[in-house]
Amino acid sequence: MKVEELDEYKKDLKKLSKKYRTLPTDMEVVKKVLFVNPEERPPFSFRIDNLGIETCVIKVKKIASKSFKGKGVNSGLRLIYAHYENEDKIVLIELYHKSKKEIEDKERIMNNFK
Repeated sequence: MKVEELDEYKKDLKKLSKKYRTLPTDMEVVKKVLFVNPEERPPFSFRIDNLGIETCVIKVKKIASKSFKGKGVNSGLRLIYAHYENEDKIVLIELYHKSKKEIEDKERIMNNFK
């Protein structure tokens, strides 16, 4: 499985890592989980429909982080990624905290995928 990261995702991670120090390590764990099973897995992740594109885009709603003591997977972090099953590839698109932003950046998705 190949994992790529959009430049915007890298900026998201860098910005959030200033507040949540364990986030880079936490995201490595998330990547390992995605290597094993990149498909959507409700209630943890859902496919984002109605984008008008062929690419499978998935939102992960349950991300465990050591920075959120006592909250476990209810950290409030959201990860958006594209899954290319035929190419065995994942592209990390966006990372955000639900208290700062309600939904994914559909414009970012549309600008980068077809």
